[in-house]
Amino acid sequence: MANYPKTMKALVAYSKTDYRFEGAYPSPECGDDDIIIKTEACGICAGDLKCQHGAAMFWGDEVQPSWVKPPFIPGHEFLGRIVDMGKNVTGWKIGDRVTADQIVPCGECRFCKSGKYWMCQPHNIFGFQTANNGGMAEYVRYPKTAVIYPVPEDLPLEKALLIEPYGCSKHAVDRGNIQCDDIVVISGAGTLGLGMVTYAALKHPKALISLDMDDKRLAKAKEFGATHIFNPGKRDIQKEIEALTDGYGCDVYIEATGHPSSVIQGLGVIRKLGTFVEFSVFSAPATVDWSIIGDRKELDIYGSHLSPYCFPFVIDGIASGALKTDGVIRTILKLEEWEKGFEYAAGKYGDLKVALVP
Repeated sequence: MANYPKTMKALVAYSKTDYRFEGAYPSPECGDDDIIIKTEACGICAGDLKCQHGAAMFWGDEVQPSWVKPPFIPGHEFLGRIVDMGKNVTGWKIGDRVTADQIVPCGECRFCKSGKYWMCQPHNIFGFQTANNGGMAEYVRYPKTAVIYPVPEDLPLEKALLIEPYGCSKHAVDRGNIQCDDIVVISGAGTLGLGMVTYAALKHPKALISLDMDDKRLAKAKEFGATHIFNPGKRDIQKEIEALTDGYGCDVYIEATGHPSSVIQGLGVIRKLGTFVEFSVFSAPATVDWSIIGDRKELDIYGSHLSPYCFPFVIDGIASGALKTDGVIRTILKLEEWEKGFEYAAGKYGDLKVALVP
């Protein structure tokens, strides 16, 4: 007999135009290899917003199939406590506080077998498919292949909710291979950009420049370790960075806004033989002059996806205070208020990260 109710509160996406709060949705069943957690809270990601707005990369269009598999429960930035386990599960106990990587690797494809599980070919992620429902519900099932980590008992909820986004931030910064004599630009000072700033600061680059259109976010970036902050709406970024680099341009540019103009900006301010890291999820294609990348600057272009092997460092860093988190989460709402939560998560009222509590 399960150690939790048969029904639960949940936000359910039936289609791109039909998201519903359900007061008695079927709770997940615990198989022999599964873990069931009671959700503490779930952060709202920009990806969740873009999916709810019907972006083609999630729901498909005339050139790409649908990636999501409704009905599904959104949310991949969540944590909770174990309330039930299958008979084959070892290493955990009821009551343990845990979180997991957002991807549920298959364990069988060439990427999984070579240790590159975050690029798993089936690519199932919590919060987008019926079989891997997410954290905007009272209970969540972790299947056998979920990559699970313990969360310290004394880590406050508003800090613990940043484990997943900061894991993504760490991976993006690691892709940039920052050296101590580098001039680094991080474009975007939302939650992910701020996570990048506080982690990149630990690498002690020669300069760490944060760009954002919001002066309040820039102030937070300065607090988190940026040595320079510039608002592209008010300053000529090209001139500012050229002035800091003897006209050469920055060594590393990390794009974390999801706006095509930031990509074009980055290609302009980066030096020859520089490193460009693309992190964002875009709502529309970004069109650039590829001759800049090849013939004119011979750039190294890196993508960044998810947060492989990043959680242990991030959990320790957040717990110790080495990774700054103050003020990133200021709004936590009940799941019933999901519409308000999604509205606030869009930054309309100055929020960085918003979370929902089932």
